[in-house]
Amino acid sequence: MADMTNRGGNIKDKAQDTAASARQTLSNAKGTLQETGAAIGQKSQEMASGAAHKVQDAASNVAHKAQDVASNVAHRAQDLASTASDKAENAMSSVGQSMSTLAGTIRERAPHEGALGTAATAVADSLQTSGRYLEQHGLGDMADDLGSLIRTHPLPAICVAFGLGWMIGMASRR
Repeated sequence: MADMTNRGGNIKDKAQDTAASARQTLSNAKGTLQETGAAIGQKSQEMASGAAHKVQDAASNVAHKAQDVASNVAHRAQDLASTASDKAENAMSSVGQSMSTLAGTIRERAPHEGALGTAATAVADSLQTSGRYLEQHGLGDMADDLGSLIRTHPLPAICVAFGLGWMIGMASRR
């Protein structure tokens, strides 16, 4: 019996040792799990931060590229507008030269006396003056002169605008 009591004590001691060992193993596992969880959380945070930084860089690059494209489009539009303006100025000058040349031709070939000669001289003078104006002044000057003329004579300007609008309306119906 003493042998049984001794054995019972050994089993109890072994059970207590095994339980203590299991508690220690569980405590170690818990610590390892906490450390692993913390490491995973930190790694996740680093990855999320890195991903956010990459997204921010990509968005910044896209914004810069869009800004560059818009700037290039604006420069091209400005160049096209400048080219169109230059061509319009050259066309106006060319029309002015043609009008002056036509005035010279009328003076040479039209009769110099009588009512027809007086009318031809008046037409040639008007063509000459208009041609010189077109040669010497640009579109900006013409717009300024037109604005001045409208401010000076508003009622006739309104009548002319109304008449032109009516004629364009009639022409567009047909």
